[in-house]
Amino acid sequence: MELRTIPWPRPFTSRLTRREAIFVLAYFPVHLIVLQLVLSLIAAKELLSLPTADLLYYLVGFLYMVLAAFGFLRRDFDALIDAPLACIREVLRGYLLMLGCNFLLGLLLLLVLKSDNPNNEAVMAVAEQDMRAVMAAVVFLAPVVEEMLFRAGIFGLLRQRNRRAAYIVSALCFALYHVVPYAILQPAYWLFLLEYIPVSLLLANCYERTNSIWCSIFFHMLVNGVSISLVGAVG
Repeated sequence: MELRTIPWPRPFTSRLTRREAIFVLAYFPVHLIVLQLVLSLIAAKELLSLPTADLLYYLVGFLYMVLAAFGFLRRDFDALIDAPLACIREVLRGYLLMLGCNFLLGLLLLLVLKSDNPNNEAVMAVAEQDMRAVMAAVVFLAPVVEEMLFRAGIFGLLRQRNRRAAYIVSALCFALYHVVPYAILQPAYWLFLLEYIPVSLLLANCYERTNSIWCSIFFHMLVNGVSISLVGAVG
């Protein structure tokens, strides 16, 4: 199929079935509360190292999503292979826009708070213990879990009813997910919500324009992979 015969951006038809949606959304409390609590207690007792605990945290989520929504992942893979070059273009477009937004917001937040993003600092600290485990968790497993939850789950389901609400709610939830654990202890860190809004909107836009969750997954992998590689280079 020739690229020029494919309408672009594509009509958004990516959908979780009712059963898939129930299973994906049901994982939210497990991912946000139960699994984090269990693995944190195990790590606190030094039965597992922090890098291993993080790896298990995302591995469980990855396996769950594959089992719960394999049909969805398979359907959306077809959309990717139908127009691979166009999908790559969308991923790179989104990534470049994200770099510009993050540079400006990061500089602003550094001037206001005089502190780096606490989530990034936490990842860097764990990476110093075991870079390979962190790479596996953050680059390959976390993007699948988080894109299934926030984009396929929240954005995809809301998109069927209200496009604007889908963007706003999914972006806010994604930002809260990364900031709440630190902002509860240090209220000033709520400002770091701003740093996650642009990338969340761009991930949702990439998903919407390509009609494939795999494109937002690969976009997410690119973001995390470059970030971790820079951490390793600095270390």
